[in-house]
Amino acid sequence: MTEQTEPQGISLADELESFVQYEAATRGQRFVNWLIDNLFMRFVLAQLTGRLVVYILQALFPEYILGISYSDDPWDLLLISFAIGIFNYVFYYTICEKAFQGRTVGKVISGTRTIRNDGAELTFRDALLRSVSRLVPFEVFSGFGDPWHDTWTNTRVIKTRR
Repeated sequence: MTEQTEPQGISLADELESFVQYEAATRGQRFVNWLIDNLFMRFVLAQLTGRLVVYILQALFPEYILGISYSDDPWDLLLISFAIGIFNYVFYYTICEKAFQGRTVGKVISGTRTIRNDGAELTFRDALLRSVSRLVPFEVFSGFGDPWHDTWTNTRVIKTRR
C-alpha cells in the first residue's frame, strides 16, 4: 500500500498563490508615483540630508566648508549635491519599498505597491537592485514601455485598491 503525499516544497498556499490575479498599475498611476516621490526627495529629503552633510562637514572639515563658501568655483558644491542626490535616491526607494511592503509615499497616494513577479513581498536585495537600476541614464524613459527597474529585477507595480 503506497501513501500519496504532496511533493516536497509545494504547499496548498503555494498552489493557491498561483490563482491570485494582480491588476497592474496604469502608466498614469506610475507617473504619479514618480512625480510625488521625486518631489518628496527633492524638497523634503534633500533638505534634511543636505543639512546633515553640512553639519558633519563643518564639524570634521571646517576649512573645507569655509573654502567652498567663499569660492567662485562651483564644482565642489555640485559634486556634494550630486552625491547627496544619489544617496537620497537609493536610500529612499530601498528603505521605503522594503520597510513598507513595496510602498513609497507616491504609491500610498496612488493606491499601488511593488511585488515580486511570483507574488511575494520584496526582499531587501530586490528593493536595493530596483533602486540602483533607477540610476541608469535614461531609465526614466523606459516608463513608456516596461520600466527597466521592473524587468531587470523581476518585480512589478500593482493596484492595491480599485
